[in-house]
Amino acid sequence: MVVTDKDLPDVDISVVGLTSFSGPDVPFDVDVFDSSVHYIKLMNYRHHFRTIFDFEAIKKLLASQKFTFCYDALHGVAGAYARHIFVEELGADESSLLNCVPKEDFGGGHPDPSLTYAKELVERMDLGKSSSNVEPPEFGAAADGDADRNMILGKSCRSMPISAAFDVVAKNLNLKFFEVPTGRKFFGNLMDAGMCSICGEESFGTGSDHIREKDGIWAVLAWLSIIAFKNKDDLGGDKLVSVEDIVRQHWATYGCHYYTRYDYENVGAGAAKELMANLGSMQSSLSDVNKLIKEIQSDVSEVVVADEFEYKDPVDGSVSKHQGIQYLFGDGSRLVFRLSGTGSVGATIRVYIEQYEKGSSKTGRDSQDALAPLVVALKLSKMQEYTGRSAPTVIT
Repeated sequence: MVVTDKDLPDVDISVVGLTSFSGPDVPFDVDVFDSSVHYIKLMNYRHHFRTIFDFEAIKKLLASQKFTFCYDALHGVAGAYARHIFVEELGADESSLLNCVPKEDFGGGHPDPSLTYAKELVERMDLGKSSSNVEPPEFGAAADGDADRNMILGKSCRSMPISAAFDVVAKNLNLKFFEVPTGRKFFGNLMDAGMCSICGEESFGTGSDHIREKDGIWAVLAWLSIIAFKNKDDLGGDKLVSVEDIVRQHWATYGCHYYTRYDYENVGAGAAKELMANLGSMQSSLSDVNKLIKEIQSDVSEVVVADEFEYKDPVDGSVSKHQGIQYLFGDGSRLVFRLSGTGSVGATIRVYIEQYEKGSSKTGRDSQDALAPLVVALKLSKMQEYTGRSAPTVIT
């Protein structure tokens, strides 16, 4: 028997519950459920003393007069969860939510959680240092359209989900860590094998082994938990341990990784491949690379490793080649070049620039000043000669 849409009854998916139908051939049930309810149970899961997040501690933080909060869903799917989690469950004020009504066109905006596109959140956080007399929130966050990526903002600083800072912390704590190519499947293999429990990627994607996908709301709850823990003994006091305080404490312990990403979008596929091929050919001689870099910019450390990243999966033994060309400097800094979307029409060239500095006199500087030497060293790629681009499309 062939079943068509005309044979099936109408189901009101706005009503939660189980509905039974006789069906064209056999009886069947349609179960409509609120996924945010199941998600909250997972996040606040308590069983045999295991807890992902302590919701009671987060509630106390959000109830404090010292702490203010703002979340921007950019009209993506995270908006369907935000009110239920942050307002109804954790007690945040309704006014703390921005753009939390999901829309097919994302309200005409770009659902990318970056300083470029999350303009309303950036304005509310006063990162532009306006003359407004309104005190900005202590903590702000945004998610992309499908809520797997995130941006976390403090009142006067911002965090990146991943950089070589992860390596430094893991080594210091004697924890296993892995550097994998772009793609969630590589994290999934490690998690399924019990080899890691937390992951992060450079494009604002973080998560844990609670699901097999990056999770932007998880990242926000993780940061709220950290802030709640840091303030657990003195929420009634005058001083809040803020995002900035936590970041500066990290810098004092581990040093500071100034990090940015340049995206050159819709570059001709041929030009992009030629640029990458030239970078690859240059790596045969480190002395020549260092001589060229010194001619361009003298105030940089020497390159100690220049190669094309290749990954062998420790779980299934598969090998992923051509995952990006990297230049690693002796002081812990790095330049990485990677292609994304190399179709017949165009490609995106992503350039990752990271300057590592340790010592109180060098940490906490303006990121543009700190990154200036390596940004100048971008001339190494001959980006403008190959692509005609004098500036990136997006800087994050």
